[in-house]
Amino acid sequence: MSKLLIKRKAGDGLVAQVTPQSAGWGYVGFELHRVKPGQAVSASTGSQEACLVFVTGKGEATADGEDFGVLGARMSPFEGKPWSLYVPQDSEWSVTAETDLELAVCLAPGLGKGLPARVIGPDDVKQEVRGKGTNTRYVTNILPEGEPADSLLVVEVITPGGHTSSYPPHKHDQDNLPAESYLEETYYHRLNPPQGFGFQRVYTDDRSLDEVMAVEDGDIVMVPKGYHPCAACHGYDLYYLNVMAGPKRTWKFHNAPEHEWLMKA
Repeated sequence: MSKLLIKRKAGDGLVAQVTPQSAGWGYVGFELHRVKPGQAVSASTGSQEACLVFVTGKGEATADGEDFGVLGARMSPFEGKPWSLYVPQDSEWSVTAETDLELAVCLAPGLGKGLPARVIGPDDVKQEVRGKGTNTRYVTNILPEGEPADSLLVVEVITPGGHTSSYPPHKHDQDNLPAESYLEETYYHRLNPPQGFGFQRVYTDDRSLDEVMAVEDGDIVMVPKGYHPCAACHGYDLYYLNVMAGPKRTWKFHNAPEHEWLMKA
């Protein structure tokens, strides 16, 4: 199995985790918690900032000494917009589940900007349609670069069955602004119906990295460098939650030259 693919564990609690140490990189962290009603998950951000994404379910949330009440609404990531909670560095946070809850914790270095904790509700996020034909996908910008954060960029994407996404292939692995930014990235995948599967390839121009992975419901793919397109198989919609971070909080990507003609087709 590819070292870039993390299979989600069964059961409850912390079911998947990526740290800079486990990934061998410097910026992005990701955790996935499954919480039963009445149970709680909590942590201190320390030197990192966090964006808590309520992938499914509801929970009562506190952060940075403030009670934010019950957040979350949808029971499937394929229905409606998400609720999220931004938590700055050096803060405590806690979420107590009111329903079965799937909580994603997106992490990246804090830079001491002194931002307050805040709710990012469905009315605060913008959605857009990208691509045409069988490259159409639906994007929800949870924490884009135009919204305040220190390092994090967070986005959800739904790719209909039979469609491609993160395509034409692009990369962002060079600290070469304004042409390209260096951003590490994780993909958290869900499938609808859940027994389905899709595919993701991660590769570099020289093919020193070239991995093709079958992704199933709950899998995580790490993208340390290179191009990283996805494909959703016929009959199964593909959801993924992206977390990106690097030395500069901006998304400037480079298309694979041999496939860039698709942008004009």
